[in-house]
Amino acid sequence: MSIWWSLHLRREAASVPLARRLLIGTMETAGVDPEISYDLSVALSEACANAVEHGGDAGTPAVYRVTAYLDGEKCRIEVADSGPGFHHTRELRPARPDAEHGRGLCLIRELADHVHIGPRSGRHGTVVSFDKILKWRDDAPLLAV
Repeated sequence: MSIWWSLHLRREAASVPLARRLLIGTMETAGVDPEISYDLSVALSEACANAVEHGGDAGTPAVYRVTAYLDGEKCRIEVADSGPGFHHTRELRPARPDAEHGRGLCLIRELADHVHIGPRSGRHGTVVSFDKILKWRDDAPLLAV
């Protein structure tokens, strides 16, 4: 079984729950284990929130793209923006306990099996991609074969 979808969203806070709900609905309909769905939805929310906050300035398009692939036993999610880019070569350090921001990428790394953060090919922006091995409910209607 293979499912994929892609959204082009405005860089507005209201777009984050939209992407999250679509992902949860897709995984619930396919029969993915709820714990896996929850982990991926939190990771997606963090990646989208980063794209909304850091994904552009006055000179760039006010949109970002979310693509999700459920393919066999794995889900891969990509969030791409048109911002100034991310210094992905620096080490990600946990935020201070009293910090209001700065936990998103570390949280994504804890929730996903594999994470890649890098520049968009051939243009400004950043792509955050992450994947996780799927577990299925016993009654999964679209159980991976």
